[in-house]
Amino acid sequence: MTRTPIADYALLSDRHSAALVSRHGSVDWLCLPRFDSPSVFGAILDDSAGRWSIRPPGTRKVSRRYLDGTMVLETTFETATGTLVLTDAMVVGEHPDVHRLGASAPHVLARRAACTRGAVRVELRYAPRSEYGQVVPLLCEIPGGVNSRGGPDRLTMSTPVALDLAGHEAAATVAMEEGARLCFALQRSDACAEAPPVWDQARITEAIETTARAWRRWAEAHQRYDGPYRDMVALSGRVLHALSYQPTGAIVAAPTTSLPESPEGERNWDYRFSWIRDASFTMEALWVAACPDEAGDFLNFMTTAAASYEPQGALQIMFGVGCEHDLTERELPHLRGWQDSRPVRVGNAAWRQPQVDVYGELLAAVHLLSDQIGPLDRESRAFLVSLADAAAGQWREPDHGIWEIRGDPRHYLYSKLMCWVALDRALDLAPRLDAAERTGPWRTAREEVREAILRQGWDEGMGAYTQAFGSSVLDASALMMPIVGFAPAHDPRVRATIGAIAEHLTDEDGLVYRYRAADGLAGEEGPFLMCTFWLAHAQALAGWRDRARETFARAAAFANDVGLMSEEVCPRTRQLLGNFPQAFSHIGLVNAAWAIDQAEREARGGHRKRLDL
Repeated sequence: MTRTPIADYALLSDRHSAALVSRHGSVDWLCLPRFDSPSVFGAILDDSAGRWSIRPPGTRKVSRRYLDGTMVLETTFETATGTLVLTDAMVVGEHPDVHRLGASAPHVLARRAACTRGAVRVELRYAPRSEYGQVVPLLCEIPGGVNSRGGPDRLTMSTPVALDLAGHEAAATVAMEEGARLCFALQRSDACAEAPPVWDQARITEAIETTARAWRRWAEAHQRYDGPYRDMVALSGRVLHALSYQPTGAIVAAPTTSLPESPEGERNWDYRFSWIRDASFTMEALWVAACPDEAGDFLNFMTTAAASYEPQGALQIMFGVGCEHDLTERELPHLRGWQDSRPVRVGNAAWRQPQVDVYGELLAAVHLLSDQIGPLDRESRAFLVSLADAAAGQWREPDHGIWEIRGDPRHYLYSKLMCWVALDRALDLAPRLDAAERTGPWRTAREEVREAILRQGWDEGMGAYTQAFGSSVLDASALMMPIVGFAPAHDPRVRATIGAIAEHLTDEDGLVYRYRAADGLAGEEGPFLMCTFWLAHAQALAGWRDRARETFARAAAFANDVGLMSEEVCPRTRQLLGNFPQAFSHIGLVNAAWAIDQAEREARGGHRKRLDL
């Protein structure tokens, strides 16, 4: 059973797929050629599901970092006799357009081991296991490498050292002296294609260096934020870019599946898909931490994927990275799961849930980028008008809410709030949509939604806006009321809600829970980092700058040694939980940092910057 802490992993990405590498130099997760492809290495979910490790035995100290401005990982192992530096990269290739990082990615994982002091022994273990560990491939030694075949993948591992092939694994122990370097690469092709060719040492070295240069070029052209927490914002921007699928602009919620929200519980979901809900929050985060090109790519993906929407139906809430609609969920019973957390799932049944908040999120994203989108064709205008009409017609209906609770539909406040956002943004966009005749009904519906929220969303006993109409349960999503502009943060009821969440919905470290009520699933849920950043964001809008900074610091402190965050923090062990790294946590960090920056500018007598994309 794998017990490697989630925080021990670092992310590699070529903007098509992703790998997770542990502090011990083990690639325990790799899906090729897409984020949502079956894994080639899956040891993070079961020791038998494959890994590729390079490490010196007897390590006394390990330190890691991303090379400046890149997603190229450098791990330094200190031993009694010497130092080994391991450099890992998903090769992005070269492309003349700096905005198209990864467009020429060859789908190669490159690794370089260098002895920089004394002498070290290096142990290498290579055990590919395609289709989430169900395929134990045949390994065959070839000049300069090892081929494997079996199942849908043909793999070539390029290696400068001879490997011992036994038990469907390849292994070697190599003595290295100071100045020595060994380079390795893993390439994949389909089962029906030719085996990938071996790469020599010079080609692997150049691929790693080219990848570092390409990431730096992208960062230099895109990352100009100069406010508080600059380094964290810049890294989060690169993480979000690393979680984007270059061919379409989709951003996955996380590159993993079934890393649990609750150890040994059933809250294990596949996050390798793109949610409409993320859209408007992602737009703002990408503007701060990257540039409008990336935000525009994501918006184009969302509108393309959702464009089959019919007004009489419900807009699908999430899509595959290639715009796929069918994300049917199934379980993989042969995998034990991280720390015995079963079931392991692929696909996500939430794609079938009706969630009316998505109309607001998509229209808010279009509104935010309206100046960059250019002229809208007739079909696009009709599609966006239909979203506003759907919000006007469906806001009274119960749904499953932002947290995709797998129980009976309810009248969730957040869903009503985002229907208000849909109508509010549609009214502003009406001239661009040629929808002047719709503004009367939209304005009427917007005021009806607003009145319902103000009347039914407030709970006198709790002294706050709550999770659902008629409920006394606090919910962190109420923090979005000032963030989306429904009511100013200095409104007495909004300030009371922010205060109630800070007082009653936090743990001993000040981290914020989504909610604290039974939801029909087993297991104890931990506080959410994204929700904690929401609290910091709302506090900044309310003018509580010191509180906002304190809240921000509490959440940011749970980033791992290379700055990555998962979804939750275990309430007992304080370790990171949930799929990793979590895009929404990094989105929350960026947007909260921006809000704090704007609040401090205003306090100094300046003006808030507008999101001029």
